[in-house]
Amino acid sequence: MKHTCIFLIGFFIISLLSCEKEQAQIRVGGIFPLTGASATFGHSSKAGMQLAVDEFNAKGGIEINGQKLLIAPIYDDTAGQPEQAANVCRKQIDQNSVVAIVGAVMSKNSLAMAPICQSKQIPMISPSSTNPEVTEKGDFIFRACFIDSFQGIIIAEYAYKKLNLRKAAVLFDNGNDYNKGLAQFFEEQFKNLGGEIVASEAFTDEDKTVDFRAQLTTIKAAKPEFLYLPNYYAASATILMQAKELGLDIPVGGGDGWDSPKLVEIGGQAVENGVFTNHFSKDDPRPEVQNFIRKYKEEEGDAPDSLASLAYDAAFVLFSAIEKAGSLSGVAIRDALKATQLQGVTGNISFDEKRNPVKSAVILQIRDGQQQYLTTIAP
Repeated sequence: MKHTCIFLIGFFIISLLSCEKEQAQIRVGGIFPLTGASATFGHSSKAGMQLAVDEFNAKGGIEINGQKLLIAPIYDDTAGQPEQAANVCRKQIDQNSVVAIVGAVMSKNSLAMAPICQSKQIPMISPSSTNPEVTEKGDFIFRACFIDSFQGIIIAEYAYKKLNLRKAAVLFDNGNDYNKGLAQFFEEQFKNLGGEIVASEAFTDEDKTVDFRAQLTTIKAAKPEFLYLPNYYAASATILMQAKELGLDIPVGGGDGWDSPKLVEIGGQAVENGVFTNHFSKDDPRPEVQNFIRKYKEEEGDAPDSLASLAYDAAFVLFSAIEKAGSLSGVAIRDALKATQLQGVTGNISFDEKRNPVKSAVILQIRDGQQQYLTTIAP
């Protein structure tokens, strides 16, 4: 009996210590697509966020009310599905008591999460959801990336002015806010410049659609000079392989959804010479970029993509705001985020009135199976 009492007392002390240790943390959510058709986006984003977590914890964490607290990330998987994104968002807020969330990655998932975070006054910063409507859900919603209206305009101007092409076609997933938005902005700007959209074809659900030949046959008959594919990497690679089979061999372009090594792995020669807008180039000589690449390679073994760099920036901005606020209050963190002024890996980060960053974009081209930097476009 005596030994049992000692054991119970010891267990009680350990439990108290565990609770104290758990309380002396800042819980922050990381919500990404870790499985499913866009899983490479999620794994890169998680790795980028974790690098920022490690950097802040290496210096002792963040001081709140005179006490240094370590950042405790809580990662959840959306599988690229809005309903699951909403569910894990509620779970993180209601059960895990996170003070803020880095996520989501895909616009359709961020649009599902944003109203929840807004209603509960939990700051949310999406690394890479580019649909303009995301931050319009409320003043607790931020992003670290430029928006679709910007990158859609850029690629339209590149095709019209740089390549001197006058007839374009678009093939996009009409069930995804990201794809629809990019298609719309590209078409509007290309026509504003004097070009003609000779075909605008759609399909539904790029995670499941595998045959695009009917749409491509219609596009080929319209005789475009440029093909815009504002879809994610897997669908874009498959479309380009089938386009080659049908003899549709014209210049092609896409958005930041192309940024994955899987684009080349799936598409091979079919994606060669394609151009796309992006947030980050490994060829950028700035110290912030090269230092990040070096640290990321040390941890992950390979070079980061734009998803990793944006998630790192989003997390770094959030942690810096918490540090500046000196508080775990959602309102205080939101106000500190609004006042952000810092130089990130993906460029200068400060927020406009809609909590979107004003920053440049790069245009990359696939050459010899690698991403090659072409140019930087300022807003």
